[in-house]
Amino acid sequence: MPSALPPPPAAAEAPFSLRRIAVPAFGPSLLFGLGEGAILPIVPLTARDLGASVPTAALVVALISIGSLLNNIPASLITMRWGERWAIVAAGIWSALGMLLCLGTSNLLLFAAGCFMVGMSQAVYNLARQSYLTEVVPIAYRARALSTLGGVMRIGMFAGPFLAAGAVHAFGLPAAYVVGIAAVVAAAAVGARIPDLEAPPLPPGHAAPEAVTMLSTLRDHRRVFLTLGLGVLLVSAVRASRQAVIPLWAEHLALAPAAASLIYGLSGGIDMLVFYPAGRVMDHMGRRWVAVPSMLIMGAALLLMPLTSGFGTLLLAALAIGFGNGIGSGMNMTLGADHAPRHGRAHFLGVWRLMSDIGSSCGPALLSFLAGSLSLAAGIAVTGVLAFGAAGVLARWIPRRGQGPQRTPAQARSSKAS
Repeated sequence: MPSALPPPPAAAEAPFSLRRIAVPAFGPSLLFGLGEGAILPIVPLTARDLGASVPTAALVVALISIGSLLNNIPASLITMRWGERWAIVAAGIWSALGMLLCLGTSNLLLFAAGCFMVGMSQAVYNLARQSYLTEVVPIAYRARALSTLGGVMRIGMFAGPFLAAGAVHAFGLPAAYVVGIAAVVAAAAVGARIPDLEAPPLPPGHAAPEAVTMLSTLRDHRRVFLTLGLGVLLVSAVRASRQAVIPLWAEHLALAPAAASLIYGLSGGIDMLVFYPAGRVMDHMGRRWVAVPSMLIMGAALLLMPLTSGFGTLLLAALAIGFGNGIGSGMNMTLGADHAPRHGRAHFLGVWRLMSDIGSSCGPALLSFLAGSLSLAAGIAVTGVLAFGAAGVLARWIPRRGQGPQRTPAQARSSKAS
């Protein structure tokens, strides 16, 4: 096992720099994104080869998201027990085992189980990564760090299919899973080199903090979950829906598949270009200056999309959606980190990510329901209205700069104990 890297120097020794922790902090995210991106386009094709119908193949793909959704709370327990470092390593190994099962089986049920395992590992990895950066990065750099974390993961997801395409062209469909396994194993190896986080020492004369449970986390932070958490749920619903909106409306306009792919790719390119500047704005001016405009821009673009009539106008709307989504990279993670208590952080972030994943699941489902019962234009318009609703909730409940996150009973006890 490689030796652990030394922890970043304390603030008294040298100014903090994201570059100094870039490889251990963001390297696993890039590799994990590459691994998942490599297999995602291939999963439905493999399912079809194993005899699945088109609806069943779609369900198998959805099992990755379902595995992540259902494993958020267990992921918090794993992270609390094992620590962030070993949770990251375990997530990479579990994902590799899931992909290996997908590669080696000719049974559709076992293949589906492998996809579910990949989703489970995604929940553990994402929570442990967020928890680690929340602790190790000073609050003055937090938004930049978490925006970069989200952006690097997107870059990996974007590049993964291209790596897999070359392997598939040369060796066939199974090669995509080999690429995925290599990437997530490499992510685990890099993750094994990050330093363990130690519990902060208690000042003399201070009692140890009360034991934190999932129930106590829900009780003590219920106001945050029911207010700002609702905003995060709406944000996730809008973001997940945008991935279906662009290709579906392109098809509605009878654009060629190549044109639809170009529009989608350019929108994604804008998305990946702006995540770090947005993080700087959040750190220097406050979270509101990015969170609210992100949703307002996406909402306006979604409401205008049904009015587009061709390639040029749809491209403009898609670019606006990509820009709005890109400046919000890491926003949900940053807001969760801002409100998470020092003790019991993994429990809080597990619930936070669960709410985010519920939104990600419900958004496309609502779009599908409205498109089937009314029209695709109506579904897109309602998604735009949801974005404006999210902007309103975020504007109301994100603390103004200088106020800090709203203190909960648990945070008050934590600060007294430490």
